[in-house]
Amino acid sequence: MGIVEEAHSVRVLGTGEQTIVLAHGFGTDQSVWKHLVPHLVDSYRVVLYDNMGAGTTNPEYFDFQRYSTLEGYSYDLLAILEELQIDSCIFVGHSVSAVIGAIASISRPDLFSKLILISASPRYLNDVDYYGGFEQEDLDQLFEAMQSNYKAWCSGFAPLAVGGDMDSVAVQEFSRTLFNMRPDIALSVAQTIFQSDLRHILCHVTVPCHIIQSMKDLAVPVVVAEYLQQNLGGDSIVEVMSTDGHLRS
Repeated sequence: MGIVEEAHSVRVLGTGEQTIVLAHGFGTDQSVWKHLVPHLVDSYRVVLYDNMGAGTTNPEYFDFQRYSTLEGYSYDLLAILEELQIDSCIFVGHSVSAVIGAIASISRPDLFSKLILISASPRYLNDVDYYGGFEQEDLDQLFEAMQSNYKAWCSGFAPLAVGGDMDSVAVQEFSRTLFNMRPDIALSVAQTIFQSDLRHILCHVTVPCHIIQSMKDLAVPVVVAEYLQQNLGGDSIVEVMSTDGHLRS
């Protein structure tokens, strides 16, 4: 196993000719795909990995400067594809990883036959003629809550993000992976994600995109999925699922 594979806990399952790469969102790790993987391994070669900063990764590897922009994560993705000698894949990215995949596809469109973007947002802050779902005051309160009592914040945030009561298995699982993150790293990652504005890059994404969005999502309003479709540079379709929650698309 190479250095990059080890750092990101890369796993390759299945023996299909076509490769699918599954990339998780903030607060989770590759275990979030455990119910999907069994449906893919008979037909595809499935690649799973953990974004740097996830609770399963070595916090000593987390470079606060490198990961102060989402480009840092896109370099990691390209390094993983290079180390595994993958020359073409279907990329499935949830939440922030959807945008990370889009960024990576701009510099290396040849590596991606399709992007499947789940609960993706190029910008979370509202702007003139743009509804991202949050005001700066909302984000400042979120960051303050994370900083003052991370464990309490996790307990409150998990059911809101998943879209379910605290007793559900999905909420408990998300609470676990969220709490596994080192608090200072989690805060830094959250700030990078929620303060990012990648609207200007969308026109440069030429790989075909399939946008999947929950009808009711705490973090991403449905209009954002429509905005993505209108502004992406290549062919794209939007599928709005009649589900609740950011992790239930």
